[in-house]
Amino acid sequence: MKTRIFLLVSFLLASSLIFIQINSIMAANKTETQAYRKIKAEKDFEIRFYPSATLATVTSSARSYKELASPGFRKLANFIFGGNLSNKPISMTTPVHMDINDTVSSMSFVMPSDYTKENLPKPNDPNVIISTTTEDYVAAIGFSGYASDNEIKMYSEKLKNALISNGIEFYGNFRFLGYNAPYQFWGRRNEIIVSIRWNTSN
Repeated sequence: MKTRIFLLVSFLLASSLIFIQINSIMAANKTETQAYRKIKAEKDFEIRFYPSATLATVTSSARSYKELASPGFRKLANFIFGGNLSNKPISMTTPVHMDINDTVSSMSFVMPSDYTKENLPKPNDPNVIISTTTEDYVAAIGFSGYASDNEIKMYSEKLKNALISNGIEFYGNFRFLGYNAPYQFWGRRNEIIVSIRWNTSN
């Protein structure tokens, strides 16, 4: 009898977990994703064009993904959950941008496309900076699963070597893009991007 109850409870828990994961994946599919245009696909990476976008950014002295992720996310989440002068919630978008380096690291949320720097509610936290990016050509490489500092370094190096092999000039820091909530176990999407000098006649 106890064995049957245990099996039933295990089955219900597993079913609930599957249900939560399916719903989280469906919710992710409905979340606005930062717009870009794929210019060219190579074997290990692709070239993209990103139009300008409005970002909310916090900076940090953190030098690793682990150090930056949680505190940066909390500050930005507080802003979009109503921590602004209008007390207005702002929809979450993907991806979350992280620029991790040995000087000043940063995390950014992309604002929904109907917002600009001018009409976005002002953050209560002065450490949350609103800015507008310039148009950018980037190279991007993707990987699945949960991100870590080791994987970020490994795929940054892989992208770097691929660009050198293809004679593509890059500049600036290699940045991490994360697309999923921590509780989504399956179908996770991560990317490394870096700005490149791209001739539109290519």
